[in-house]
Amino acid sequence: MALRTAKLAAGTAAGEAEARRMVREKIEAGLALQALALIGGLGRTPNSAAAKTLAHYRRKVRANKRRLAKE
Repeated sequence: MALRTAKLAAGTAAGEAEARRMVREKIEAGLALQALALIGGLGRTPNSAAAKTLAHYRRKVRANKRRLAKE
């Protein structure tokens, strides 16, 4: 979160691009999770659904952290 915030706070074109990317990624992640829920990919129990939802978002966060750390 700090890496992304620093980029946004700079007020540069790169920050604007990051803001757009952030919104797009959040929408895509939500839609992918919704699709998993519709096909039963989150399991049958609330605990299973919660665990798989958290795992889904953790993968996205890890990927962003790696990408932002490189820049």
